[in-house]
Amino acid sequence: MELLVQMGKNAVEAKYELQMLSENRKNRALYTAAQALMNESGQIIAENEKDIKRGGEKGMHPGLLDRLRLTPERIAGMAEGLKQVAELPDPIGEVLETMERPNGLKIEKRRVPMGVIGIIYESRPNVTADAFGLCFKSGNVVILKGGSDAICSNIAITKVIQHALREEGITEHAIQLIESTDRAVATEFMRLKEYVDLLIPRGGAGLIRSVVENSTIPVIETGTGNCHIYVDEAADLEKAVPIIINAKTQRIGVCNACESLVIHEAVEDKLLPLLAMALKEHQVEIRGDEKVQQVIDCVPATEEDYGTEYLDYIISMKVVSSVEEAIAHINRYNTRHSEAIITEDKENAEKFLNGVDAACVYVNASTRFTDGFEFGFGAEIGISTQKLHARGPMGLRELTSYKYRIVGNGQIR
Repeated sequence: MELLVQMGKNAVEAKYELQMLSENRKNRALYTAAQALMNESGQIIAENEKDIKRGGEKGMHPGLLDRLRLTPERIAGMAEGLKQVAELPDPIGEVLETMERPNGLKIEKRRVPMGVIGIIYESRPNVTADAFGLCFKSGNVVILKGGSDAICSNIAITKVIQHALREEGITEHAIQLIESTDRAVATEFMRLKEYVDLLIPRGGAGLIRSVVENSTIPVIETGTGNCHIYVDEAADLEKAVPIIINAKTQRIGVCNACESLVIHEAVEDKLLPLLAMALKEHQVEIRGDEKVQQVIDCVPATEEDYGTEYLDYIISMKVVSSVEEAIAHINRYNTRHSEAIITEDKENAEKFLNGVDAACVYVNASTRFTDGFEFGFGAEIGISTQKLHARGPMGLRELTSYKYRIVGNGQIR
């Protein structure tokens, strides 16, 4: 606990330094950190291999191993994310609103950093760089608590970034990593309210639930992704099959992958054989309701299947008779993450956009686009599935608060 308290004190001290940095200095440091990641990619991958080997020996699921693995291309992507964040407008100091009261008081509402942000996350070491970039550009200090599965990778990435900060004459405490893998330490971290202004969990349902239930620090909930695609009666099936294959198979171990398919009965006979053939090429197991089973060979779906985030080569399917029934089914089983409709009917598209309760709702596009990089945020701190403060991919603006600046001329009340 003493180490955590000291980290908290370091972070509070550092946040006042970061809040005073100019946009140019922040951008220069981000570019330096990006180049450092590229320069040290060999060492980072060597440390990552230790995590991969240990995960394989423990029987880690292939989808989770994929999340854990770093390659030269993924490290280049991390570096590019930092560069893109540097190129984004600095939100700090943005004037949101101005007003003048009848008594002459001039009130200005300005965007300011949150302060110290804590992030608890699992097997994705790229989060270490993404979190630093977004927090740093928005003037925030970040304290990271990664999972034990990625500890060697996270330590390596953090050290590279800290060295880059020192080169730029900026405190290395702008990013700190809790290296202990003890779960009790994570629980203690959740109660560091005196020093940490905001806590963000990134990971599976169990981690998120634990943070929400145990933290005394305000939490932004980043939810799991039981994402659906609804193929409407007015769908262009030549669009539908590639979209579904991309959403399901392009990367299985991510929260924006499609886990469940809802199909209008008017297109089931044409779509299902095409889709079954395409999914078979990717070794995807289909779990369908009775109507799906009548058209193609598949595993019978259970009630549990419709609410499951598989993170695997499995997809559930259900046939419906209307867009309204599709919306009701999705709202019952989804996790408020990302949902899509494939249709050429504008009225049905509008019904779906308005009726589905999710952070991101698509028409004729893959759910895989729910991502800070794809949205032009440079990277993301997470995808919020709650409705307070932030929702969807969280970029720079979602990591800020605001303050009122009031200028008077001797007014008293």
